[in-house]
Amino acid sequence: AGAPEDILGALYNAEDAAAVATPAAAGDGDLLESLYAADDLAAAISGPRRPAAAVAAAVAAAAVNEDQQQPSSPTSSAGGSSTRAPPTYVRKPEIPDDLDVFKNAVLLVDKPKTWTSFDACNAIKKAMQKLGVKKVGHAGTLDPAATGLLIICTGSGTKSIESFMAAHKEYSGTLKLGEGTPTLDAEGEVNESLPWEHITDEQITQAAQKLTGDIEQVPPMFSALHHNGQRLHELARAGVTVERQARPVTITRFDVHRDPHDKQLVHFYVGCSKGTYIRTLGHDLATSLGTTGHLVALRREAIGDARVDDAWDVETLMDKLFAAIRERRPEAFNREAGNQGNKQKRGRGGGRRNRKEQHQEQLQEQQQEQQ
Repeated sequence: AGAPEDILGALYNAEDAAAVATPAAAGDGDLLESLYAADDLAAAISGPRRPAAAVAAAVAAAAVNEDQQQPSSPTSSAGGSSTRAPPTYVRKPEIPDDLDVFKNAVLLVDKPKTWTSFDACNAIKKAMQKLGVKKVGHAGTLDPAATGLLIICTGSGTKSIESFMAAHKEYSGTLKLGEGTPTLDAEGEVNESLPWEHITDEQITQAAQKLTGDIEQVPPMFSALHHNGQRLHELARAGVTVERQARPVTITRFDVHRDPHDKQLVHFYVGCSKGTYIRTLGHDLATSLGTTGHLVALRREAIGDARVDDAWDVETLMDKLFAAIRERRPEAFNREAGNQGNKQKRGRGGGRRNRKEQHQEQLQEQQQEQQ
């Protein structure tokens, strides 16, 4: 990362954070809290810029220091591995009677189209603040144009994020043959048209079979990966294309069938490993058939054993959450007016928490601009 704010932004993404600190620390879920608890790092962010290497070292040191200060679990093994209580899965249709479960919970959410993953987290966070739960994070970004399963972890449940991100994923979607876009999905304008009418159903099936198993995939330019301190999608929007290294991924399932009413559309179901770009997979399928193509629909069906069939509609979840809090924790709403007054009195004295909230708002604005 080229600047301290790049490092801070990376901490909101477990995969980016893993490149900053050790994988174990990155999956611990406490990096952001460590950052705001480290005076040296706070000074690096708010004060004059320091070399990126020095900031990265401060992040890693803060994470390691935080990890060492964590009290060991009374049930930890002699080898040091934690046996902390597993998080509670909060599935539809009812909110648990004991609201304390959200101190260590996993929520299955069906993300609506146009929402960012951060939008969904932010909605949940508003309810968690009423319960005194500070940590909320998602286990794997889903593009705004996509729908489907988003796992949101709360409280100590955020320590499970890394394991969810490493889990096997399943997607369904639709590929449109003969029309290409720079983003490889419907978010971009069609900038390439090639014949597709000659392609048979059998050829599509055979092409999908060749893309099943261990393959290598070149990440798309419109992605959140970094190149010399800049995200690829920022370079792409500036008209810059850079060489990307192919990455190994595993496709365990690639089922395809032609739409009976529109032969230009190919519906698919994919099972894949972490790091797979479904947009790229669809485009590679089209190019192997001698044409081009882009995704017009994408839905995440499963992450590991968690399935979207068990996921909450976001609005329904929020309605039920706030109704449960009002009924069982009415004092949480009574404190709100007092808390707002205290925040105004603190001003700059609000310190690290205020900086954290401001940075989250900046990230949300950046995501909206990117859309």
